[in-house]
Amino acid sequence: MSIRPITVVGFDADDTLWQNEQYYKLTEAHFQSLLSEFAEGDRVSERLLEAEKRNLSHYGFGIKGFTLSMVETALEITEGRVPGTVIGEILSIGRELLSHPVECLPHARAALEALSGHYFLVLITKGDLFDQERKLAQSGLGDYFDAVEIVSDKSATTYRRIFGKHGEGPERSVMIGNSLKSDIVPAIAAGAWGVFVPHELTWVLEHVDRPTEAPRFREIAHLGDVPSLIETLGQ
Repeated sequence: MSIRPITVVGFDADDTLWQNEQYYKLTEAHFQSLLSEFAEGDRVSERLLEAEKRNLSHYGFGIKGFTLSMVETALEITEGRVPGTVIGEILSIGRELLSHPVECLPHARAALEALSGHYFLVLITKGDLFDQERKLAQSGLGDYFDAVEIVSDKSATTYRRIFGKHGEGPERSVMIGNSLKSDIVPAIAAGAWGVFVPHELTWVLEHVDRPTEAPRFREIAHLGDVPSLIETLGQ
């Protein structure tokens, strides 16, 4: 594959541009406390993760699926004896997740500002449509993007479609994100560059090995390194 200049830059949203997983962790801790008389905290989290895995194909990614998985876990752990007040509290903390503040990560705005006007910028994120739209609006970063793609999942096919739709194909595109599984590995498989920006709280189901042998894999410490890195790609 010949090296050609970059024209399209894709960004993940949650835990790439703004904080997200930390709010799930706080909610999970609250959920553990609600079931403390029925099971130890670690056991509650184990059962919750099992429920989330089972339910991804039914509910997809996002807060609503997470909330339903908490309800299901509560019913399983208590063998159906969970008090109605606890179910009500679970629904309440799920709603709170849908209104948490948006805290942009360091260098996010500066990186987008540096790239805007020089590349076609597209936000590529998965999760609940309304929640992702809310967070983008509250982040104040929306004006930097030329397109927004909220998808049910991220695969090589997803990236081929998006980078073909908004540019000249994946070979002239870059995907930037904190999830190796969703942002980096499938983007590289599609033929794009994958730029990994680690986040300490990335969801366990997004963990896979770094594709260190892939020629189009790059890793940076933070978003402040993005503009200078992209200048070197495709040269």
